[in-house]
Amino acid sequence: MATVKVVDLIARAQAILVDSNVRWPVSELQYWLNDSYREIVLVRPDANTQTGTFTCAAGARQNLTTGFSAATRLMDVIRNVAATSDKKAVRLIDRRSLDDQRPGWYGETGSVDIQLYMFDPVIPKEFLVYPPATTSAQLEVVYASIPSAHAMSDAELVDDTDTTTINLGDSYANAILDYILYRAYSKDAENPQSASRAVAHYQAMQASLGAKTTSDQVAQPGAK
Repeated sequence: MATVKVVDLIARAQAILVDSNVRWPVSELQYWLNDSYREIVLVRPDANTQTGTFTCAAGARQNLTTGFSAATRLMDVIRNVAATSDKKAVRLIDRRSLDDQRPGWYGETGSVDIQLYMFDPVIPKEFLVYPPATTSAQLEVVYASIPSAHAMSDAELVDDTDTTTINLGDSYANAILDYILYRAYSKDAENPQSASRAVAHYQAMQASLGAKTTSDQVAQPGAK
C-alpha cells in the first residue's frame, strides 16, 4: 500500500519548478501524474497487478477485458476456482506443442476443468485454454491494469491535510515525479534549457524503472 501523498508529490514538483500554481497549475500537474501511471505500466506491467476471478467464455479463446475492463495484459493463470471444478492448478504450455500433439483440440468438448493455458505476447489481453472452456469455468488469474486516475480539486491538491496517496507503490514515486517534470519542462520546449531538462527527467524516469527491473530480478524468490 502506498504512503506517498499526492499533495506531497505535487509540492515537490512545484519546488523543483520554482512555481506556485502559475506557469504550471496544479490541475495540470495532476494530469501528468495520471499520465505517468500509463507510462509506467507500459514499461513495467507488474507495477500494478491484480488477482481476480475470470469467468470464461465458451471455447478456447478468452478475452481478459470481458472480466476486467482496465486490464492491459495477462500475467498468469493460477488455478480453477469454479464451484463444480476440480480446483486444480493450470499450467502454461506453448501453443505449438499442443497443436502438434492434438491438432483438433480447438473443437474438443468443453469442460469446467481447465488444464492448460497459452499466451501470445502479440495479443496480451487474450489467452487460450485447454480443454476449451464452458461458460461455467472460472479461473484465478493475475493481470496488469492501469491505475485509476485522480480527480482532485485544485483546493485538495494544495491542502497539506489531504491524505490521498498515489495509486502505485512508493517505490515508483521518483519515477512519477520525473515524468511530471518531463511533461512540465516539455511545455517550455522552445527554451533550450527547458528542453534539455525535459529530456534529462525522462531519461531519469527510464533509468529508475530499468534499475528497479534489475533489482526485482535479483531479489525475487528463487533468484540465483
